[in-house]
Amino acid sequence: MQPRNDVLLETEADDASGHHEVADAPHPLNQRVFVQAEGPFVEYRRTVGANGESVDEEITYRLDIPWFGWLFRRLIHRQLMRSVLESSRHSWWSPPDRLDSRQVLLLGLLAAASLSATFTNTLFTQTSTFAADTFGVDQSGLGRGGVAVRLGIVFALPFTIFADRVGRRKMLVAASWLAPTICALGALAPTFPILVATQAVGRPIGIAMAVLIGIVVTEEMPRNSRAYALSLMALSGGLGASVAVGNLWLADLGDNGWRLIYVLALVWLIVAFSLTRRLPETRRFEATQDRISAGSTQPRIRWRRFLLIASVAVLANVFVAPASYFQNNYLEDVRGLSGFGITLFTFGTATPASVGLLVGGRLADSIGRRQLLAICLPTSSLLLVWSFSVGGPMMWLTALVGGFVAGLAYPAFIVYRGELFPTGNRSRANGFVTALSLAGSSAGLLLVGELVSQNWSYGTAMMVVATGQILAALIAFCFYPETAHMDLESLNPEDQTVAGLV
Repeated sequence: MQPRNDVLLETEADDASGHHEVADAPHPLNQRVFVQAEGPFVEYRRTVGANGESVDEEITYRLDIPWFGWLFRRLIHRQLMRSVLESSRHSWWSPPDRLDSRQVLLLGLLAAASLSATFTNTLFTQTSTFAADTFGVDQSGLGRGGVAVRLGIVFALPFTIFADRVGRRKMLVAASWLAPTICALGALAPTFPILVATQAVGRPIGIAMAVLIGIVVTEEMPRNSRAYALSLMALSGGLGASVAVGNLWLADLGDNGWRLIYVLALVWLIVAFSLTRRLPETRRFEATQDRISAGSTQPRIRWRRFLLIASVAVLANVFVAPASYFQNNYLEDVRGLSGFGITLFTFGTATPASVGLLVGGRLADSIGRRQLLAICLPTSSLLLVWSFSVGGPMMWLTALVGGFVAGLAYPAFIVYRGELFPTGNRSRANGFVTALSLAGSSAGLLLVGELVSQNWSYGTAMMVVATGQILAALIAFCFYPETAHMDLESLNPEDQTVAGLV
């Protein structure tokens, strides 16, 4: 008969008058009714009544988590089945802050959008080796194709720039329709250059989706749960990537089997329809637009912060891009794996390692971001380089552990991009940072492609570009501010605090 204070905060309801007041002490009557004061439910009611020597408790609730409700409903149901005294506010799966119904709705929608964004971002990377075999393209040409696709980042910039003017929602919805549609055109490409051309447009729009997803998460989540929420987006994105990886067996069906994987991109139009119907605009963007309408000026980008974040992003991508892009080629050419074998390797190493994302989000929100980056970025780089240097069980083990440690670092790495810019230019600044990071990835791809063509081993070539990620960790630790537990308006005084958001 005590109010709950775990996944939700209860308040006692007076059914006769409809008045609600927080119940701090036991009620003298034998029956008490509790409703939600704070929490994720759209509807909630708990009735407790003494019946002789027994106590009857009835809980009715409605939870609205699009796409992933089947997973979280079970976890929340188990939480509610516990008694008030047994229940803990911080379960292993729950965010550090208590979320409201709007925030859990957004997390469900954005997690589904992450599926689409990461699939379109991964599609060419996973299939390029097989397409190159079909079209007779060598390693150098494969590297140039990867660079050309990344140079298409210019097609992402209009989405991020206009998101600061017309809204995050409009641009995210538009990108969710365009990215899978254009990527699917790769199935019809008659030549490798035309395939590259379709992905040089579709893939960057998918990247714009990922950027906007991060912006919405940053602006809508509480201050102690931003990294946690971004880790959920990364986990969902990993699932989207696994759809591409899990269907690489189609490439074994024949010289053109890889084309079927591009057709799968059209599945994500269902997500676009869901976003069109239900995605709201962020409250911080609406507040900023109200201020601009009232005569306030658009804030300027803080160039010192911009250069700091961009330098870390560029240096990190010098290693991350080639490590991802050339992995399938390495597994096929050096280790002799088929498309199905590559699928097994990717699932066997990346799927367990994805647990690092959830753990990393928790750690970034609790102990802070800087220490996590300083330890995990260099460690993951060295382990992944090792996976390109050995075969057999050691290759699997180093790839798994390296991926896990990289997952620990990712939420801390990505959360800074949204936190250190004000609402009025947060999307635009992130778009430019992403564009510059693609320049770093292009440099890494060209360098590794050229070194491998000159008969360097993959392990040696990866060690060369891994120095970029180690430098990125050093810069982040020395110059990044600590942003854990701080609200966005404290980090960006240009913004005005929005009621209900911290």
